[in-house]
Amino acid sequence: MDSLYSLYDALVSINVPSDKARAVVDAMERDMTTSIATKADMQMLQREIEILRRDVAKDMELLRSSITIRLGSMLMVAVSILFAALKLT
Repeated sequence: MDSLYSLYDALVSINVPSDKARAVVDAMERDMTTSIATKADMQMLQREIEILRRDVAKDMELLRSSITIRLGSMLMVAVSILFAALKLT
């Protein structure tokens, strides 16, 4: 906040009207509290991304296992049908 007061003082010192200098400082303060990410915000985001990455890795492993099982089952059915067809001929 001290930097905002310093900005106000600097604007007033170069003959910017007081009300306009206050408007600039208020707009800057509003933007700083709503639009700019703090270090804590970035650390929280990094933790959330890491959690999501772990969850995605678990889901991918589960999908890999599921696909392997399905592919193996289809292969066994295909081989069984092939042997049955060969036995009939």
